[in-house]
Amino acid sequence: MADSRVTPRDFLAVERTFLAWIRTGLALMGLGFVLARFGIFLREFSLNQPNLPSQSYGLSLWFGTALIFLGVLVCLLSLFRYRRLLWQVQQQENLLARPSVLAITVALVLAILGVAMAIYLISVRPITQGDASKPREASMATIPENGILRITSNHSVDETVKRLQGILQSKGVKLFTTVDHSGEAAGAGLKMPNTKLLIFGNPKAGTPLMLASPSTALDLPLKILIAEDAAGKVWISYNSPAYLQARHNLPASLLPNIAVIEALAAQAAK
Repeated sequence: MADSRVTPRDFLAVERTFLAWIRTGLALMGLGFVLARFGIFLREFSLNQPNLPSQSYGLSLWFGTALIFLGVLVCLLSLFRYRRLLWQVQQQENLLARPSVLAITVALVLAILGVAMAIYLISVRPITQGDASKPREASMATIPENGILRITSNHSVDETVKRLQGILQSKGVKLFTTVDHSGEAAGAGLKMPNTKLLIFGNPKAGTPLMLASPSTALDLPLKILIAEDAAGKVWISYNSPAYLQARHNLPASLLPNIAVIEALAAQAAK
């Protein structure tokens, strides 16, 4: 007849099982945290890369949260299961009389989450290298490395300045000052091609930009440089709005506040 007495080995076996479930719960919580944070990281990365197509990564946060809650539930249920197994050992019951409900439940929930994540990964179209290169190529083609755009003017420097001043006045844009670099150089006894810098802006447009990113004040008010080169050709130069947006991490919704400089320069050059 087999010995049915309870031995310390039985209690140690129950304790090892309890600790194994605790490790399982911790692993699920750790995996869920990584998955949730990875989704947040991808969303932050896409916001800082305006050239990338927008994607939704919200489901990874929900999947990660679900795994965290599952890990917490496993830890709690394992505690009740541990107490029940201790009671069964003390009552000398057969511990293998029925399968583990906790193990079956965890396996089913993990299988459901795995299928859901697989469907999500299949349904979301990845960004291929070809797709991502098109916006980048367009951006590199239109924005020089230093962010300065130049267009030629059909008028002299002074005439272009007058045209721009008239355009600003008609649109209600305040002209803060006109810096005559060539005039200052002549006053110092130096020779310089005709070069003038117009500084202008609108507080209604500039203030939201500086509130969104205070460093924008370094490039505000807006500036347009009108200068003649050694060959007598007149150029209109200004900072690219896309360059300023990327430099100060401005939201796309505020880009029109500085994009107006392109239209002003084009009108002055006609």
